[in-house]
Amino acid sequence: MTIQILQFILSLSLLVVLHELGHFLPAIAFKTRVEKFYLFFDPWFSLVKTKIRGTEVGIGWLPLGGYVKISGMVDESMDSEQMKQPAQPWEFRSKPAWQRLIILLGGVTVNFIVAIVIYAGMMAYYGDSYVANDSLKDGVWVNELGQELGLQTGDRIVAVDGKKLERFNDVNIEILLGSGKEMTIVRAGEMMTLPITAEFVKSAIENKAPWMFPRVPYYVKGFGEDSPAEAAGLQAGDLITGLNGQDMPYFDQFLDSIPAYAGRPVTLQFIRGEATQEIAFTVSDSGRMGVYWQDNLADLFPVTTVTYAGWDAVSEGWNQATSKLIYYVRQVKLMFQPETGAYKEAGGFYTIMKQYPTEWDWQRFWGFTAFLSLALGFLNVLPIPALDGGHATFVLIEMATGKVPSTRVMEIAQMVGFFLLLGLLLLVNGNDLLKAFQ
Repeated sequence: MTIQILQFILSLSLLVVLHELGHFLPAIAFKTRVEKFYLFFDPWFSLVKTKIRGTEVGIGWLPLGGYVKISGMVDESMDSEQMKQPAQPWEFRSKPAWQRLIILLGGVTVNFIVAIVIYAGMMAYYGDSYVANDSLKDGVWVNELGQELGLQTGDRIVAVDGKKLERFNDVNIEILLGSGKEMTIVRAGEMMTLPITAEFVKSAIENKAPWMFPRVPYYVKGFGEDSPAEAAGLQAGDLITGLNGQDMPYFDQFLDSIPAYAGRPVTLQFIRGEATQEIAFTVSDSGRMGVYWQDNLADLFPVTTVTYAGWDAVSEGWNQATSKLIYYVRQVKLMFQPETGAYKEAGGFYTIMKQYPTEWDWQRFWGFTAFLSLALGFLNVLPIPALDGGHATFVLIEMATGKVPSTRVMEIAQMVGFFLLLGLLLLVNGNDLLKAFQ
């Protein structure tokens, strides 16, 4: 967990500083005074602070984000005394509306640019790797939850809402985000459609466990403790092909069959190298033979890797950022569909931290940092008072009507927005606590 915490802090700190720079730089460019620039919040005291060209720069002790305090702006500081004084030429409120709009939207603009830059760098350095959905010629195998959706083991899922699924990793995401739509499958050579119901999405979210897997052969990945099959001579890398003389080319067939032999002898057929062999042993009383299956798709199916250079990398970075943003917006939309129960799974800081790997992995670190930058940018641009989007909305209203909202209206809106955000923080972090107790 220490590695996860370090990655979370590093990622959050980087994104907060860059976001606030997005406000700071245009403010300075438009000769607007910036009083404070802080990483994390500093109620009562700060951990570190110094003065740089008239701006107090520091690190707070409350790691919930960061801020810049711009003179003459109604913000989270609620400095009403300053707003009662005559407007000064260096203050935010004295600047033209178009300049104020650029200052307000600078943070989210940087968030989106940062995501594109990270994805572009990843496309150039790591490339884009995926398992093509078409390569799963034997389809998927499903458990009882998948069967509730109408799927059968051996089905090939080819499209959702008419959109062809190029990558297998997109299949599960598209189905869970496709409430009210339909999927196209191929079953026994025939194409058919199945509805994606809100009831299924709710069950899948609540169940949490995987409900669909690629249909794969039974390669031995490893063994559980006291595995009777290992004791009988089975080895990692062997390909199990049959049970008691009956051909079984798929792992799911053994998953269904072995429990019926609890406490009874069985004979396994398998391939090691070029030779077909068999072993006999007694299945454990719990109905297991203690053999892990190879579940790494990259070891079982061809992996397509495309690398990009120069402008192509930037273009693909843009494509990656826009597609990930669309996925995130659809996830947020799902939260507002009570029938799916998705809002119960909304998580806070702990949930975000758990998305980082337990071992340091730069590729996954940068990938999730880019996604987090998109998420922060989207949430900040929402027209909610106290967020950048809320402030920008008032400026747009002013530009459309020619009337400046009163300071009192702005202060009330700021308070309303603050309590809305506080409620959201309590919800998502409360969900984290509830999951921990459960």
